[in-house]
Amino acid sequence: MTFLVIVIILALIFDFINGFHDAANSIATIVSTKVLSPLTAVIWAAAFNLIAYWIFELKVADTVSKTVKVEYVTLVVVCAGLIGSIIWNLITWWGGIPSSSSHTLIGGFAGAGIANAGGFTAIHWEKVMPVIYFIVLAPLLGMLFSIIINMITINICKRMRPSRVDAVFRRLQLLSSAAYSLGHGGNDAQKVIGIIAAALVSKGMIGDIKELPHWVPIACYSAIALGTMFGGWRIVKTMGQKITKLTPFEGFSAETAGAITLFFTQYFKIPVSTTHTITGAIVGVGVSKRTSAVRWGVTINLLWAWVLTIPVSGLLSALIFFILKAFM
Repeated sequence: MTFLVIVIILALIFDFINGFHDAANSIATIVSTKVLSPLTAVIWAAAFNLIAYWIFELKVADTVSKTVKVEYVTLVVVCAGLIGSIIWNLITWWGGIPSSSSHTLIGGFAGAGIANAGGFTAIHWEKVMPVIYFIVLAPLLGMLFSIIINMITINICKRMRPSRVDAVFRRLQLLSSAAYSLGHGGNDAQKVIGIIAAALVSKGMIGDIKELPHWVPIACYSAIALGTMFGGWRIVKTMGQKITKLTPFEGFSAETAGAITLFFTQYFKIPVSTTHTITGAIVGVGVSKRTSAVRWGVTINLLWAWVLTIPVSGLLSALIFFILKAFM
């Protein structure tokens, strides 16, 4: 029981780190356009991260909990997956690299499961493959929706004075940021809920995620909201300033596109990267102006982090699994 408590605490620590690591996803656009101050923005985002608990079913959590086949899930596997994920998240946060906390967690859990099974038979591939597909598809969807929304709003507002457009979209960006933060909470917090569910199933305390006690999702949503309130300023700078310069009008387009993508994937139980999603949406805004408006060098560096996240997290967690097994 003591080890289970330790694993749950580690899961909530990861969720908290996920909050400040991915705070940039929720607030980068609204801070960079100066619609809200950084402090107000993180409080705004954190509130809607938490509200997501009452809006979304635990579809993403169910998918994550079944990443590794139940016969290969032990508390050591879950613990190793969490420790490896926390290490990679902290490394990328320190480097200001907006990697995916979602892919870090799934990669870590899978890597520890593979180490326990001695092979890839541990993985539920029908659960994992959509995650891999959406490494590419999530940013593309975000970019496509962003371009469409940007072009529509440009045509609607083309006869309005620039000052009037700026004033209107400063208010609308509050709504788009709130919607994106809801999607962020409904996607990212649920991944940790799924990990805790897997731990409880491995101990025989519940049979399925439907039997999950209410304190688990409340604790997870609260942890990610609290983490978001601490912010992730290194990553905010990369997301909000280095990819392309944003106006409130463009920030609204990017956030709305990101929110639509997250709501869509959540409905279909697909865990996706909120980082990838909003990055694609921001790139879409830049491309809709002109391709030279996007700093492609920065974007390509981000792509490398995305490609490496799952395998590096998996290898870290596999190594930690073997270390834990040697001492337990």
